Amino acid sequence: MRECGRGIPVAVTRMVESLITSGTPCLLSEKGNFIVADLKGRAALVTGASRGIGRAIAQRLAAEGLLVAVHYGSQEKAAAETVEAIERVGGEAFPVRADLRRDDAVDTLFAEVENRLDGRPLHVLVNNAGVQSPPAPEGAGGKGEDVTSVSGVTAAEFDHLFRINVRAPFFIIQRALRLIGEGGRVINVSSALTRIAWPLLPYAMSKGALEMIAPRLALELGARGITVNTVAPGITATDMNRAMRDVPGVEERISALTALRRLGRPGDIAGVVAFLASDEGRWVTGQLVDASGGLCIAPAMS
Repeated sequence: MRECGRGIPVAVTRMVESLITSGTPCLLSEKGNFIVADLKGRAALVTGASRGIGRAIAQRLAAEGLLVAVHYGSQEKAAAETVEAIERVGGEAFPVRADLRRDDAVDTLFAEVENRLDGRPLHVLVNNAGVQSPPAPEGAGGKGEDVTSVSGVTAAEFDHLFRINVRAPFFIIQRALRLIGEGGRVINVSSALTRIAWPLLPYAMSKGALEMIAPRLALELGARGITVNTVAPGITATDMNRAMRDVPGVEERISALTALRRLGRPGDIAGVVAFLASDEGRWVTGQLVDASGGLCIAPAMS
């Protein structure tokens, strides 16, 4: 980081000076990104943070000064790479493993988180972990067939999607609330696919269920100054959809469906999460924040 006002445009300097006058702390990252530094020294838990959107969120929150618990299910090497990337630029993070398919996942997750926090409160919880169209858990009897249509879905595959995408975040929130103090943040990551007629019906259903958490929980926790919101990315370039994007012409066609005419990037979503996590997002709660680049409003969708 470098102090505000050194070698930066006059307009930005004036904006920073006005914030300093109002008592708002500020920093600039090495890349020149303006940061409101109200999160420094606090702690966050990001689930599914070993790759893709989760990794970008973990890196952004660490850049804001938070100690980040980088959750992963099985990608130990990828999680270590996330932590290493954070520490390389002076951030703080640690990996924590919990297989969200298991009944003891929440206990496993928080045993390690609480041990590493050593009495520090948790300020930000980001429920990012999710699966899109996975095969059923080993031994569950699923066939691992096409789950984009009703006829291709087994009961085991359906239950697997809801276990990871709905049950896990619900009980993670329940447990995290023991650690989250006044003014904390709960942010769930859903999908813009809940609002359009896209394939992957069970996935969209599970994310729709996740979206119902924020309005009710925001009312329940508002007296404590805790905000609860959902961020809904559109089609974002991650390894989850790499095979689809590698098909010639597919990325161009999908980009044309958005108002901004491109695929989302993990950093686009991380920026929205960082805003909601910060004090600047204190007056936003119970909301579904579309972060799809206008996927749902573009004329091409009609």
